[in-house]
Amino acid sequence: MTDRLKDLADAGVSIWLDDLSRQRLTSGSLATLIHDQHVSGVTTNPTIFAKAISDKNAYAEQVERLAAEGVSTDQAIRVITTDDVRDAADLFKPVYDDTDGVDGRVSIEVEPGLARDTEKTIAQAKELWETVGRENVFVKIPATKEGIPAITESLAAGISVNVTLIFSLERYKAVADAFLTGLEKALDNGHDVTKLGSVASFFVSRVDTEVDKRLDAIGTDEAKALKGKAAIANARLAFEAYEEIFSSDRWRELETAGAKPQRPLWASTGVKDPAYKPTMYVEELVTRGVVNTMPQATIDAVAEGADITGDTVRGNYDADRQVIAELEKLGISYDDVVQVLEDEGVSKFDASWSELQDTVTAALKAAAK
Repeated sequence: MTDRLKDLADAGVSIWLDDLSRQRLTSGSLATLIHDQHVSGVTTNPTIFAKAISDKNAYAEQVERLAAEGVSTDQAIRVITTDDVRDAADLFKPVYDDTDGVDGRVSIEVEPGLARDTEKTIAQAKELWETVGRENVFVKIPATKEGIPAITESLAAGISVNVTLIFSLERYKAVADAFLTGLEKALDNGHDVTKLGSVASFFVSRVDTEVDKRLDAIGTDEAKALKGKAAIANARLAFEAYEEIFSSDRWRELETAGAKPQRPLWASTGVKDPAYKPTMYVEELVTRGVVNTMPQATIDAVAEGADITGDTVRGNYDADRQVIAELEKLGISYDDVVQVLEDEGVSKFDASWSELQDTVTAALKAAAK
């Protein structure tokens, strides 16, 4: 029987699960994914935790204890989420050790409301790092303009970072520069850079969602022919930038000191348009040295029917640039698309955080009765 997930891992793509819950941890389903489906890491966000904590049974005992202690909603969220991330990090520790710290990582995000505040982001990154207390954790920091210096300073403090909400090539290059600067500062500060890790989470499907909407509004045959092409082209061009940045003399100096590159991570890889093959954002972004973090449904779809045919990223860059150029000719501004997506991304996570707060508030009140 074909093991398509193994084929994907063998092609150099680290398979991470874009989900985490207490139920996954206690039932053994996450351990099964590690052992049977080649999952080597986990990403989380406020949306994931809001969904997880709505499962009252899984968290009932802890919520009752927290309610008895009289903690605030935000304090309860911090305890619950860091406990789950810590337990997941312990589960992934053998993967972390076997891969010399490349995989076996579990991510936890700073509060979305801090996305436009550099100093508070840095402070919370330090708090989360210390609270979880596991070296195979990533603190997720959004790639807003205000987030860029926070990335540098967090790395400089010896904190491993997952940079999230990247949509534009220009911003990706700024993220990579922030990573290099952070490592240089970490070395100056006496940190062991062999232990520092980072990924740059480049969002994929949301690009097509926004661009396809604009193409549909244009409605011509030329516009329709471009549907479903922008996201993959954008991600591949990000990888081209990655290749250039991580073959520079500046990087070579850090690599000599034992540093590992900041790998591109393909995020938002579940298709939003049912007309598209559910494995499209996996099959078309296969290359060595990347991460693809997938919801469970996408992992299942890959296992059941993905066509893994080797590298599908390198060598297509001119055609990818042509896709972006053709969109511009139709009046679809790349710069506008990526800015809209960043603003929406921050707003959506803000809404999810509010939902998470509401869920935990209700649970604490119910437990206190």
